[in-house]
Amino acid sequence: MKIRQNPRHWAAKKALSTPGVSTVANYGLVKMHTRIFLGKAEEGRKEERRAHLDAFFGATMDTYLRALEEDYDEASAREITHIQGNFDFFNHGWTEMMEIPADELEDHYERYANFFERYDITIDDPLGAFSPPDGIPGAPATLEKLDDPEHPHAEGGFADDLYVEDDHGEVGVGGGEEPEDVDLRDAPGMREEGDA
Repeated sequence: MKIRQNPRHWAAKKALSTPGVSTVANYGLVKMHTRIFLGKAEEGRKEERRAHLDAFFGATMDTYLRALEEDYDEASAREITHIQGNFDFFNHGWTEMMEIPADELEDHYERYANFFERYDITIDDPLGAFSPPDGIPGAPATLEKLDDPEHPHAEGGFADDLYVEDDHGEVGVGGGEEPEDVDLRDAPGMREEGDA
């Protein structure tokens, strides 16, 4: 998968692991991800997916933190959560929201198979052990889209490794080194003016 990595990602990592601000950062990140992916959803389908996405992304924050605890670098931990999201979108037939083509899902799973298997994460069960005890709200599926999937927001050809685009538009394999001057106030949700 190709993802970006910039100062906001480092700030989010720091904020999520800082007592006293982690709850605010978590909330900001969940809302930001919901907003981004609802922006890719089919018109007329956005609101019916909101509660599901909020809860789903809330659970993936736990996945992200666990991956960091297991010494995955920031970009890899984040990619794991994006792969979970794509599994969920596929299972619902929300192909227009997917970041990777459906035919690359298995390849992405295999790259993190050790992590996924340890926590019972599968394509069919994207949250595995990270599922909240009460589950997450349902949302209507559009499974008919799986017959001839369209992926207007997916970038194929990046299934063999983690590709990271930096602030200068340069794409390389693997994530960058964490800068020393990370300001957690740059994390989503940490400023009053919002996440823009």
